[in-house]
Amino acid sequence: MVRVCMEFPTMSTTDKRKQSLYFPESMLHDIKHESARLDRSLSWIVQRCVKIALPEIRKLPSVNDIPDSPEDVPKK
Repeated sequence: MVRVCMEFPTMSTTDKRKQSLYFPESMLHDIKHESARLDRSLSWIVQRCVKIALPEIRKLPSVNDIPDSPEDVPKK
């Protein structure tokens, strides 16, 4: 895993906060490759990836939606 420190803009355009994100080396390589290809920052690439993937991510069940044991599964 490789740690990358990125700035993500918040609601205010002057308030920028840094956040460390950890990526597998191969994923970071892909992000850097696309960053160079599109002549954009790493942060921009990651933000676009999240924006594009968010509808699919929202389909994933939350931790609270997963039964703890087989007994918790509703019977049909």
